[in-house]
Amino acid sequence: MMTLPADAMASLNEGFVVAIMLEAHEGDIDKVLEIQRWLTPLSMAEPGVKLFLPYQSPTNPALFFVFELYVDEAGWKAHQETEHFKKAIPQLLPLLKRRERIPFVPFL
Repeated sequence: MMTLPADAMASLNEGFVVAIMLEAHEGDIDKVLEIQRWLTPLSMAEPGVKLFLPYQSPTNPALFFVFELYVDEAGWKAHQETEHFKKAIPQLLPLLKRRERIPFVPFL
């Protein structure tokens, strides 16, 4: 079993996490993929973003999970004020059956 160095583990367990679940309408999966591919590098370049990792389900391609790790809650709020976020969301929302955003903070 591989373990991370203590300093790397501590860095990943600090901050503010937002778990995003997206479910695309049939026929809109490729459009959702395209938006995620465009949004990810722009989001990763933000100073308040530690990680922005989108995933697609191999068993149900319409389901997406995005793991977002911010320096703090202010980083998440700043992300929502960026031009790329404000451009992506109006394009993304009509393509979705469901969008769920759940924030988390570390407790260990």
